[in-house]
Amino acid sequence: MTTRRGFIKAGGLALFGIGSGGIPPFLAKAAADIRSPKIFQRKKVLICIFQRGAMDGLMAVTPFTDPYLQAARPTLFMSAAKTSNNPLIDLDGRFGLHPALGSFEPMFRDNRLAIVHGIGSPNTTRSHFDAQDYMESGTPFKKGTPSGWLNRAAGLLGHEAATPFQAVSLTSSLPRSLYGDSLAVAINNLRDFNIQLRGNQAGANMAAKSFESLYDETSLDLLQQTGKESFEAVKMLQTTASKSYKPANNAVYPASSLGNSLKQIAQLIKMDVGLEVAFAESGGWDTHFNQGTQTGIFARNLSDLSGSMMALWTDLEAMQDNVIIMTMTEFGRTVHQNGTGGTDHGRASCNFILGNHVKGGLVHGKVAPLAIENLEDGRDLMVTTDFRSVFSEVANKHLGISDNKILFPEWTGEFINVMRS
Repeated sequence: MTTRRGFIKAGGLALFGIGSGGIPPFLAKAAADIRSPKIFQRKKVLICIFQRGAMDGLMAVTPFTDPYLQAARPTLFMSAAKTSNNPLIDLDGRFGLHPALGSFEPMFRDNRLAIVHGIGSPNTTRSHFDAQDYMESGTPFKKGTPSGWLNRAAGLLGHEAATPFQAVSLTSSLPRSLYGDSLAVAINNLRDFNIQLRGNQAGANMAAKSFESLYDETSLDLLQQTGKESFEAVKMLQTTASKSYKPANNAVYPASSLGNSLKQIAQLIKMDVGLEVAFAESGGWDTHFNQGTQTGIFARNLSDLSGSMMALWTDLEAMQDNVIIMTMTEFGRTVHQNGTGGTDHGRASCNFILGNHVKGGLVHGKVAPLAIENLEDGRDLMVTTDFRSVFSEVANKHLGISDNKILFPEWTGEFINVMRS
């Protein structure tokens, strides 16, 4: 039997993740169910957003009373003083929210947004590739783990007949988080289900083809065996998704890759196709040069992140009790700015958790004064909260998963109480 991992490595499906045995024939039934009366009981949904490139947590949520940080960032430090131009949003007298995250403030004041600072991996690598791999696999000291933590989470939900859309990534390829034995799907665009040939199938240039044209041309037995019903299912989904979608409550999604991904996640949730784990990603966080303060690339990225998340939250108002949105990033940035107006690869960062059942209105975690003796390797914000402490608590208390030995097999830590009981 051909597995997803083996098939992808062999040059198979790049835009549509598959489970054991190829494209599942029961995809047709799931797609047909979208048009028929809804049969799937509405479920809890965990939406994860990976900020690729390593977000500067010290600028997103700044300990603005720290004189060491001010000295370390002569041109990047931002103040919460109201006399300054576009100041930080004072959250608690110590931490300030970047003004580009201003749409988060009402959620924080309403105790529905929690921030965890000093979060990161216990593995000290500063390699983007390795750090992302460790975080997405959930095994920061083990290379080559065959599954991702979100795939394991989906497998632990305990459904006898999970739908093909239980775990969906709105990305061009299946992320490391969703590798594994449980069925997971990567969809680049609901309106354009297609797949991308790789390796010998496409030569030097990767060619995108429709499912049907690929079916007609392919020599792969795997695809020949799936039958035309899979293509019919795809057409049904395309038809449904192509209808003019109007977000609820006048929600306006940014015209960005992240905004488009979250809008489509909202559509899938409203379709009641059995979605429980959703994944999206945001790029451009590797700010080595010209990071900016109130304006610039970092501020634009924050604005896109908060605008996209809040549009999704507003759009899903009637379903908010069932949804949590959580961000993650592979590591943070150096405390000291560099010579090109940016920051280099560091260690700890912060993340955001939005939901009605989080312990919001608080900056969780520990951030010591940024004196050199308190910095990791004398240069970085120290990791004081293992990312697994947060991810496992959210999965446990929101999705009802309790087997942490499977979810995070190397982890023996404790929750940080970022979720309400």
